Amino acid sequence: MATVNLSNYDPKKVPDAREMSFGIVVSEWNNDITSNLLEGCVNTLMKHGVQKESIKLRYVPGSFELPLGAQWMAEGRQVDAVICLGSVIRGETAHFDFVCQACAQGIKEVGLNMNLPVIFGVLTDDNREQSIARSGGKLGNKGDEAAITAIKMVALRESF
Repeated sequence: MATVNLSNYDPKKVPDAREMSFGIVVSEWNNDITSNLLEGCVNTLMKHGVQKESIKLRYVPGSFELPLGAQWMAEGRQVDAVICLGSVIRGETAHFDFVCQACAQGIKEVGLNMNLPVIFGVLTDDNREQSIARSGGKLGNKGDEAAITAIKMVALRESF
């Protein structure tokens, strides 16, 4: 398990995001975790200049549904990137493996097929304590990291 805050970054290395727009698709499953991811993500986007009206938010029932939600968001072409936020916590069955694999593969495919940054901000933890630590706890907030990744990918795309 990581022992450092993974959300530490150099703000000077983050591009200006004032002209960027973002879609965020959030899983309702494990809402206590995903709401913290969302809060971190939105706060970080706004910290780097994104206007509140340039953030479109939609919810899906679970992480398995994130890829389709992201695709629908991307099809509208009203955003520069889509950020997917979810939390899958290992249980006693293989369900965890199927959901994580489908979610990761689906999010990747949406980004490639839509030629748009689609960011994987999904926690895939062994237990609730790990999820809490990574959604605003002692190991930072993966929502922050997803926001920074999205900003950097939009800037990279615009550089070509």
